[in-house]
Amino acid sequence: MTKIYFDKLSALLEELAIENEIAKPMEVKHFFSGAALYVNKTICASWSPSGSAFKFEEHEANQIIKSGKAIPLKYSPKGHIKKGYAVFH
Repeated sequence: MTKIYFDKLSALLEELAIENEIAKPMEVKHFFSGAALYVNKTICASWSPSGSAFKFEEHEANQIIKSGKAIPLKYSPKGHIKKGYAVFH
């Protein structure tokens, strides 16, 4: 299943064509049941069965979640909320 999300995330990056706008190395890797985007060896986004998650400044993520446009990132239903991440379905 991770190949599906790996391919989707890779295709999205290709479609956005942002590699010339970001001077740091970007890489898509398999990540749990999905795929993750690393910029300069730091994870900033992921795509999995839970949706697409993006890393924001913590206050920005909280605002997006409060607006109802996204939900908090949890790796399991009873797990803790991953601060600074917002999940979009």
